[in-house]
Amino acid sequence: MNTKQIVTRMAPSPTGRFHVGGIRTAFYNYAFARQHGGKFILRIEDTDKERNRDEYEQEIYEVFKWVGMEYDEVYRQSENIHRHQEILKQLLESGDVYEAEEANDGNGKVIRFKNPNKEITFHDEILGEISVDTTDLGDFVVARNIESPLYHLAVVVDDHDEGVTHVIRAQEHVANTPRQILLHEALGFETPTYAHVPFILGPDGKKKLSKRDTNVAAMDYKQHGYLPEALLNFLSFIGWNPGTEQEVFSKDQLVQVFSLEQVQKGPGGFNLDKLSWLNKQWLNTLSKQEFRDYIDPLFKELQDMPIYSEDIMVKITPIIRERTNVLSDVQEMIVNGELDYYFVNPKIDSEKVIWKKGTVESTIIHLQKVFDIITDYSGDWNKDSLKEVIFPYAEEAGKGDVLWPLRFSLSGRDKSPDPFTLLEVLGKEVVLERISNNIESLKKATA
Repeated sequence: MNTKQIVTRMAPSPTGRFHVGGIRTAFYNYAFARQHGGKFILRIEDTDKERNRDEYEQEIYEVFKWVGMEYDEVYRQSENIHRHQEILKQLLESGDVYEAEEANDGNGKVIRFKNPNKEITFHDEILGEISVDTTDLGDFVVARNIESPLYHLAVVVDDHDEGVTHVIRAQEHVANTPRQILLHEALGFETPTYAHVPFILGPDGKKKLSKRDTNVAAMDYKQHGYLPEALLNFLSFIGWNPGTEQEVFSKDQLVQVFSLEQVQKGPGGFNLDKLSWLNKQWLNTLSKQEFRDYIDPLFKELQDMPIYSEDIMVKITPIIRERTNVLSDVQEMIVNGELDYYFVNPKIDSEKVIWKKGTVESTIIHLQKVFDIITDYSGDWNKDSLKEVIFPYAEEAGKGDVLWPLRFSLSGRDKSPDPFTLLEVLGKEVVLERISNNIESLKKATA
């Protein structure tokens, strides 16, 4: 039995914003290592000096912290440059690499690996047996010069030195694997086990999700208000599932059930509706205070204004929560003015307040009757009790004719919660004021 500790790694480059698909690849590495009591490494592959940006590197750390993937060790590939140069010299001395003219752009000599032109066969934990005739690869470039080793050499040396046993990465790297195996063999290194995870298809379900698609940067999802638990849950299921009906999993639960054997070979779709649904499930797990902490930053400007009422905010939070799948839903409610009427008296359209075939005169009568019922009411001020005293009249006179003008008088909008919910939230004093104001407006309209 092989008792060697399992070591996986995620190796992003800080040449652009961290791709949301990278979270999935990182998590598969993380879960596999944790499941087997192994080690998970984060390696920043920062050898492209011209394209590297410090802000991109910092964002990588932020992403891992946000989704809760703790790494055991962290490396920066540029700090290993002397080791890469040492190995390159060793390969020059052994004759496995050689200086050659650059075939394409004529920018001077490069260092190429001397391809033994043989067939390479390796077992991929997801794709199965893969055989490649390396003759088709030619003598490939491993360094610009003795001072500047390139990707294929650097990654092979780093994986060996860091003890990586399993390389779990995107399928786009399958073509790199034969080259890297040849380097492992030339150096006498043990070849790691490979597993190449399927592509993620974009929202159109046809093309691979790419950096040109909207919202592929991982931290954009934090900005839009997706919970990290939901995003991790969602991404882990693209191209994999545990074979059960359960869909909502915590990070620890995912670690327990994850299996490379159940990762599919073909691509998986990026379904934003599914992500929104999962975010809703995770929002449902938040306490009242946690949900307030989630939405309150959007109300900061309103909280500084005299019209703001914390009592009203407490009452409408359950209403907001019911309608919220993601924070942008709340933002949309605010921008569209869908919450304004809770804090200020709405402007009423005298024509819209009348229900279908109703008249101004009949609408005034119905509103006056409801006004009188509420004025005389002294019971508990909640929607169920208020419905008990108002609904009998609505059934007698016509539910639409009574309840539509009542709701419109309170909200001033075609779409809003039911009138009994509005009654409970606004309170008796405000309700009577708004109904009275609308009655007077209708009387002026008839005059």
